[in-house]
Amino acid sequence: MSERQQPTTVTDGSPAEEGEDDLQLRLELLREENERLRRSYAVARRTSYRRSALGLAGVGAVALAGAVLFPATRDVLLALGGTGLFAAILTYYLTPERFIAADVGSSVYGAMAETEAALVEDLGLTDRTVYVPTDASDPLAWLYVPQHVDYTLPDADALTAPLVVGDDPAERGASFRPTGDPLVREVERARSGDPGAEPAAVVEGLADAVGEQFELAEDLRVDVDSEDARATVAVRASAFGSLDRFDHPVQSVLAVGLAQALDTPVTGETTRAENERADYLVTLRWDEAA
Repeated sequence: MSERQQPTTVTDGSPAEEGEDDLQLRLELLREENERLRRSYAVARRTSYRRSALGLAGVGAVALAGAVLFPATRDVLLALGGTGLFAAILTYYLTPERFIAADVGSSVYGAMAETEAALVEDLGLTDRTVYVPTDASDPLAWLYVPQHVDYTLPDADALTAPLVVGDDPAERGASFRPTGDPLVREVERARSGDPGAEPAAVVEGLADAVGEQFELAEDLRVDVDSEDARATVAVRASAFGSLDRFDHPVQSVLAVGLAQALDTPVTGETTRAENERADYLVTLRWDEAA
């Protein structure tokens, strides 16, 4: 009868410890590969910007050369050449040095949205979101969530506190700094002129900023009914996931910017679209909130 095989004792240098070492090595390799991919992505984006700058410089140089060869169109070509060279300089020197992946921003926003939504639920507040403009540059507006459906807007000083607990029960609720506030200030810094107070023009400009400047969504279509004091923005392919979460940046930018431009409170509501042309509909109203 053969002897039974004795159980193997795990000691230093055993297969179990070798397996742990192998796992740690793989994790380290994955970290290095992740870092390499991030650097490669940043380099690719910077290269894309700088190629655009070279292209604009080429257009400017060709236009200036054409101004010498074709005197009849010199004024137009000089203007085109100067614009091309100026745009090339701006594009080259204003190339971003750091790029944040969309999933990173979405994760950060998601954690904040879950926390604030849980607070709203625990306090027994309504699902109404009212963006109230301020007279200050920071913040441009507060996000007020009332406790009652029939609410009264508190004064500006009361909104500076997270919990609005005035003597009037109709004013009670919570106040938050909107996610769209710093983004709207970026829009204002980049703006070359006064957008005015025409709701259609304001919402169109904000939608362009959401899609082109911040790339928070791929497609936005605006429908404004000034007589009904309502604007609806159809949004498709959001970079930060579902728009029906608390104070989503897309809704927040649109509402904060509109409230600041009109100098009146704006309510925001996001619903899922029932057609294939859009994922969500963001509805802004500024009559009932005033």
